[in-house]
Amino acid sequence: MTFGSTWQNLLDNIEELPSDATLVTPLSRKAFRVTDVQEHRVLIQYRDDDETIPLQRDQFETLHRRIQDSRGEFELDRLPPDAEPYATVLSLHPRFEVDDREGTLTESETPTGSPLVDATEDTDDGDDEREEPDVDVYADALLLIDALERHDVTHLEDVETPALVNLYTLLSDVQRNANDLRQDVRTVLLDRLHHDQPVSGQFGSVQRTSRRNRSLKDDEVVLNAFESAGIERERLTTVDSDKVDEALDVTELSETDVYEVEESEYVRKADVDEDEKETRLQGLKDRLAETEGEEADELREEIEELEDRIDELTEFRSGRSFHESATGG
Repeated sequence: MTFGSTWQNLLDNIEELPSDATLVTPLSRKAFRVTDVQEHRVLIQYRDDDETIPLQRDQFETLHRRIQDSRGEFELDRLPPDAEPYATVLSLHPRFEVDDREGTLTESETPTGSPLVDATEDTDDGDDEREEPDVDVYADALLLIDALERHDVTHLEDVETPALVNLYTLLSDVQRNANDLRQDVRTVLLDRLHHDQPVSGQFGSVQRTSRRNRSLKDDEVVLNAFESAGIERERLTTVDSDKVDEALDVTELSETDVYEVEESEYVRKADVDEDEKETRLQGLKDRLAETEGEEADELREEIEELEDRIDELTEFRSGRSFHESATGG
């Protein structure tokens, strides 16, 4: 099939998209939408950006040729900067598929759908019914929020000791449980991220990177390795990393001859959009303030019950008072 036929088929599929459809780039996960379809180009616009970006027909043809040159499977990390939208849009053609986990764009005779298209734009308007998540950090965070609202933490020296104890306890619990959940999220994210390709969300972005750890091998292994390389044992009577690194500089031994080297993959926070967080938080406060009617009365009752529970759970009791109550004294 000629690219001309492929191009016309692609344009037909693009025009069938709902006007509010959201598309996502495969590596950086940036959301955009198609604003216009023309004979020789497709116009797109990134979310929260007024600039219109043209995707040219000849660039689609070049990408198509590269896929064919790669025997039908093109590695997405070979895309030039800012070219990710071409892969997403091309995946709207039934013969092209993006695998964002494997990081490939493939051509197949079997019609496929694109995992990078959401037919309904995610406006996050909060209309969907919410359920309390079954994670420890959620309950701890609610208690902490309540404590922060009750006390002026901008002047900690004025806060009474029992309240400070409660705050410290809750902060520790939130930190521990949040870190446990963060590690679980990181494990899943590692399967979806590619090196040097930041992925953006509403509140910030992350990227995949690697950490390199090394530790000296057994003393005898290190000493024997250097002895075979012409370094006398007496110079390394006690094996430590400083002496070993100095000896490595004057021999042809490799680092792995004397070190156990491990590389681990991890996710690090690349950026935080504080303005977006502030906007979101203010929106939540405004929506709560506007709640009226029976729903508001029920919400107030729930809040009052929660406050009673919080008072009971966070009430400060010294070891002495606990002992007296337990013994009836």
